[in-house]
Amino acid sequence: MYQESFQAAANAAIKKVKLLKNNPVGYLLLALLAGMYIGFGILLAFTIGAQLGKNPAANLIKGLVFGVALSLVIIPGAELFTGNNFVMGAGLLEKKIKLGQALLLWLVCWIGNLLGAGLLAWMYVKSGLDLPAIAGAFTKAAAAKMAAPAGQLFLRGILCNILVCLAVWSGFQSKNDAAKLIMVFWCLLAFFSTGFEHSVANMTTLVVALMAPAGRGVSLGGLGYNLLWVTLGNMVGGICFVALPYWLAARDKQ
Repeated sequence: MYQESFQAAANAAIKKVKLLKNNPVGYLLLALLAGMYIGFGILLAFTIGAQLGKNPAANLIKGLVFGVALSLVIIPGAELFTGNNFVMGAGLLEKKIKLGQALLLWLVCWIGNLLGAGLLAWMYVKSGLDLPAIAGAFTKAAAAKMAAPAGQLFLRGILCNILVCLAVWSGFQSKNDAAKLIMVFWCLLAFFSTGFEHSVANMTTLVVALMAPAGRGVSLGGLGYNLLWVTLGNMVGGICFVALPYWLAARDKQ
């Protein structure tokens, strides 16, 4: 039932490894773009959130508009670390790629995502659009993310990437772009409005907060702390809770 789609995901892992090997600069640029695309969703969500203030529907609306982030990654195309947790996991489980290849790709992709998020954050702050209310929202959110216990960040990271990777997996299951986008918006609404933790989305949030007038609890060390635990959680969520179950379901025992 799932064999064809899972094989497509595993074959996508092979293509990604080949792209990184044959055109490392091109791959890094695609990862940089993904960091920016996710960042655009964050900037939009925080801008609208600041305008809504204490409106009870603020989180719901922010979750709805954040769907633009993964839509930009999937339709135009870019290399997102969290989505690649599922794809490379599929390739590993099908023995289409080696562990070293997956680890290298994850590392390069993560670094590229961080560079893209950092570049976008710098451009945004320097543009003067980070008005006091918006900058305050970023600082408040960043301080909370940096102060959260490691275990909570890890679990939130798992929960987040289950939803993100389900959106990516849905792309392999569906050949219709409209259906893909619908699943993207549903899955991202669920993770963003619930308060789960996405490592690449956090890159933009935390860097903007660091560049804005820093509030108490916002630091470079806090950024590293948050990204460490959320990244690990994202990996577990994408590999163990999406790739592994669907690999087991797709196995042909005959």
